[in-house]
Amino acid sequence: MSKTAETEGALETRGIEQVPDHERTARTRELFPTWVGANISVLLLTMGASLVVAYHLDIWQALVVAAAAPLVSYGLVGLIGIAGKRGGAPGMALSRAVFGQRGNLLPGSLIWVARWGWETINAVTGAYAMLTILDIVFGLKANSVLDMVMLLAFVVATFAISGLGINAVQKCNKYATYLFGVFSVLVLGYLIVHTDWSRVTDRPAGSAASVITGIGLIAAGGVSWIPSAPDFTRYLPRTASSKAIVGTSVGGAGIVVLPMVLMGAVMAVSTPDLASAADPVSFVGEILPTWIAVPYLMIALIGMLLINSMSMYSAGFTAQTLGFKVPRHWAVSVNAVISLAFGGVLMLVATSFMGSFIAFLSLLAVAFSAWVGVFGADMLRRTDYDGRAMADTTRTSAYWYRGGFSPAAVAAWAVGLVSGLLFSTSDWFTGPLAKNNVVGEYGLGWIATIVISGLLYVVLPKPAVAAPAPAPAEDAAAEEPAPATV
Repeated sequence: MSKTAETEGALETRGIEQVPDHERTARTRELFPTWVGANISVLLLTMGASLVVAYHLDIWQALVVAAAAPLVSYGLVGLIGIAGKRGGAPGMALSRAVFGQRGNLLPGSLIWVARWGWETINAVTGAYAMLTILDIVFGLKANSVLDMVMLLAFVVATFAISGLGINAVQKCNKYATYLFGVFSVLVLGYLIVHTDWSRVTDRPAGSAASVITGIGLIAAGGVSWIPSAPDFTRYLPRTASSKAIVGTSVGGAGIVVLPMVLMGAVMAVSTPDLASAADPVSFVGEILPTWIAVPYLMIALIGMLLINSMSMYSAGFTAQTLGFKVPRHWAVSVNAVISLAFGGVLMLVATSFMGSFIAFLSLLAVAFSAWVGVFGADMLRRTDYDGRAMADTTRTSAYWYRGGFSPAAVAAWAVGLVSGLLFSTSDWFTGPLAKNNVVGEYGLGWIATIVISGLLYVVLPKPAVAAPAPAPAEDAAAEEPAPATV
């Protein structure tokens, strides 16, 4: 990212307020390492293994899933990211223009809570990576105390990166992209030499329904990033290419998701227990030789750290839109404490890590998708956002609408959310319509949510789109940034 008055220092001080045009000097190519870093996760290996073990796909079907899933989910990430260059503000701040100042608290609260789950899963995976490295290199065996120490260390490191802001996050992602490339070559080379390819290629094909379900499963992870997309495009100039935003989002994610899912599918042929391992990190460490396992685990650790940092970075903005009147970097600390508490419970109590993760992922995707459907449909009619109206949370705001709510947006969101849950199934919850239709059978409740909420918002009567208020003449050339609180 090009340096500006707000980002050239170690600490980003800008909060949810609109970025002035003269500071919006980022470039679209910087999004590529951002979405590479957001996907360097060992969980993609276990999910790839699940395609073979649980869904009985062959390697060619796994290839289709691995290619299609990032195209679908990160295509949506890129499309919603266009709103960031239009409005120069984080996604949940722009959402005020759609739902109203009070109405935005409804999806905002749910998305914020959902982020707790993602950050908990990431923190636990990172802690497992640290524990496995200590075991392999120093012979230190995991115990309850060491588990909590590693979890605390991971969360503190996450808070440090996300608290510093966008510059720190993007620089770390850039270096992680290079490391991931080296790691991929090592592991792919090992698999090519040591895999019994006849066993891989001779597996019978699974059903078309299983392929669709697999795409939905892998894509659901990318859906969780959609509301955060504008957070990473808000420093782009208004003239930035929309096609480039979508292309770099899909490309950055695809270059990670495709090989990781395929590697997991290949590994599962000889080690099917990978798909259900209680601790997927240490399990993968055991099936690789030490000279690959240690650098691999380091990459997994860095990847989890960056994913959590990006999530907490966005969560800080969400907390501010919910009314936490603290600077952005302190808003981040709220999620850090929550992920530490929940992570401790998961590491000490949960018996099936992967089962808990997939169950959570399926419901999480629905929670994000209801917002995506409404916000995405609104983008079809809105090309700009009023920064002053977004910051004004009183009745004088152009985005106050009726009592602080946009009836069309709130109604479409609520109906889409409930409908999506009716079509969803997981270990924790099964909707009444999940088994009696194609959508439920294929695990595509999140797609039903987007379609229903988006179409309903389109047909419902909506308040007029307010034209952005012009900046005062004395501020037109160089707008002073608003305080980083709401």
